[in-house]
Amino acid sequence: MIFGFAVTVAVAATLVALWSFVQSARNRLPDNPLLIALAIVELLLVVQLVIGIVLLAGGDRPGSLATYLAYLIGCLVVLPVGAAWALAERSRSSTAVLGIACLAIPVMVLRLNEVWSGATA
Repeated sequence: MIFGFAVTVAVAATLVALWSFVQSARNRLPDNPLLIALAIVELLLVVQLVIGIVLLAGGDRPGSLATYLAYLIGCLVVLPVGAAWALAERSRSSTAVLGIACLAIPVMVLRLNEVWSGATA
């Protein structure tokens, strides 16, 4: 994995999470600018997936291939599921759900990098 890009993804997701929590505290529903920010984070995650696949195709191998692929693909699922939930409910708590989904991304990206560097536990 490219560490600098992983940090970019984690920081972007954290900033969108903070924005979501501020919106939730202000009793705001998920709005278009917030959803666009989520889409940008998701786009970064797709780029991360492509980078991961290119590195695998180039012969690099993580500590545990199955765990690596699970985190790589799992990262892509978290935000769409959170957004679907938030858009189905459209309340103050749905904005907080988006924040929680965004907070899961840096954790998953950190673990993805740990697995890439050889940690298998």
